[in-house]
Amino acid sequence: MIGKISGRLDWRGSDHVLIDVRGVGYIVHVSDRTMSGLPGLGEAVSLYTELLVREDLLQLFGFPTMLEKEWHKLLMTVQGVGAKAAMAILGTLGAEGVGRAITLGDQRAIQAAPGVGPKLAQRIILELKAKAGSVMAMGVSLSATAEADDVVIEPMAPTPVKAAKAASAGQQAASSRAAVTADALSALMNLGYGQGDAAQAVASVAGENPEADTAALIRASLKLLAPKG
Repeated sequence: MIGKISGRLDWRGSDHVLIDVRGVGYIVHVSDRTMSGLPGLGEAVSLYTELLVREDLLQLFGFPTMLEKEWHKLLMTVQGVGAKAAMAILGTLGAEGVGRAITLGDQRAIQAAPGVGPKLAQRIILELKAKAGSVMAMGVSLSATAEADDVVIEPMAPTPVKAAKAASAGQQAASSRAAVTADALSALMNLGYGQGDAAQAVASVAGENPEADTAALIRASLKLLAPKG
């Protein structure tokens, strides 16, 4: 099983890239969101991967974090959701957005992904709502971005350091938000709240206050969870 690819970005397609790993080229399918966060041609790149094996086909799908990879695998457990449909959902919403949409039952958000109709969106929510909290709770340990620092790279042309840093800024921000959400969820569960209720409260608050830190998420979530009298 190929779980991670680290090498040099040689080519970009519409929905896949070619990564050169010490002379061997791997075609890796990625979402639009992941594609936009990749560095320039000739630069170091690293992606976590999932190998899809069929009778007449082998395909690699790439993800910037293990969190996205776990969501991809979970989405594919739903009947009617193939690898590309799962990638389309992640490309539209991101890992954190998928968790929030499923937890809150936001069918319209999932339908925003290309090729996902109302019936399929509803099925995704019904089948995964009970499982969403556990994936969100793993956010801290799974949100680290894949790094390619250990790869020997011979760039095709010199590239300014600032450009490389800017290319990964979006992925780092997404990882940071996933960690904040997971920390808040873990704290609420430690206070005795059920995983489902805690996940729904955190997702609701995070959607309304995308810049909130962990402490702010916990405070606002506690207000939502407080008994109504």
